[in-house]
Amino acid sequence: MSDVSELENESAVYRTLLESTKAIPWKIDWATMKFAYIGPQIESLLGWSRESWVSVEDWAMRMHPDDREYVVNFCVSQSQAGVDHEADYRALTKDNGYVWIRDVVHVVRNAQGEAQALIGFMFDISERKKTEERLLSLQKELEVLSFKDGLTSIANRRCFDTSFEREWERTRSDGKPLSMLLFDVDFFKQYNDLYGHIQGDKCLVDIAQTLRLALDGQRDLVARYGGEEFVVLLPEADAETAQKVAERCQRLIQKQSIVHALSPHGRQVTMSIGAGTVLPAEHDRPAGFIEAVDRQLYAAKNKGRHRIESVILGA
Repeated sequence: MSDVSELENESAVYRTLLESTKAIPWKIDWATMKFAYIGPQIESLLGWSRESWVSVEDWAMRMHPDDREYVVNFCVSQSQAGVDHEADYRALTKDNGYVWIRDVVHVVRNAQGEAQALIGFMFDISERKKTEERLLSLQKELEVLSFKDGLTSIANRRCFDTSFEREWERTRSDGKPLSMLLFDVDFFKQYNDLYGHIQGDKCLVDIAQTLRLALDGQRDLVARYGGEEFVVLLPEADAETAQKVAERCQRLIQKQSIVHALSPHGRQVTMSIGAGTVLPAEHDRPAGFIEAVDRQLYAAKNKGRHRIESVILGA
């Protein structure tokens, strides 16, 4: 057998191996920017015939418009620098769908180190992308759950702490007030003892949903602070606004008319409220503001409950 025949046979073997894999091999001549070769698997994957892959223009135009500019610029710059690279993008199918592709590119250089050709493989990574999207969705769902109170479905203490820290820094930079309301369900231990914990839990759920209805600011937040305590965060709300929100919360709770036979306040569930407004100075501590509002809550409880006590801090 001649050397030519051996080379042809060897080439045929390599081509058979390449074309029997799921990865799609290809080669582009750098000087002309035209495809020297692309595997026949491309047609079954994307629907475009092998013959239609003529130049890099075909490759670029069969890419999702949202991916095209970044991927093309990235691949061209890396190829010009002679750097092997890979890129993920959505390749358009002939029937107007798309397939997630990972292109792994090797830059072939001549003796002078100049780019001579690009060779690579296209891999269908659609299933991998679906898995990644499902994991990302699950992660977001878990993040939401980690900031939600399991009983009342409103924000939990962790969510409040995160939001409070963010709003504290914002109010310091914007120079706008920050208000907060702390609520405690009056005589809740007696309520639990009388009606049982299941009814007690239902009472807390009803209160949480009622407090949520009292808020109308875009960044206002109601959270369960712990046990039978709730907190409302009112960004950009002055003392007058905070007082109105506190009074609205009281009215809505009274309107619920949750029966509490052992309460001296109309034999129904009521709440004590501590309110505070602050314009924090450089040396003010966020914990100091919370402590000041907490003191107002205890003042409301010590003065007979079912009332609002408030404080204004800062200039």
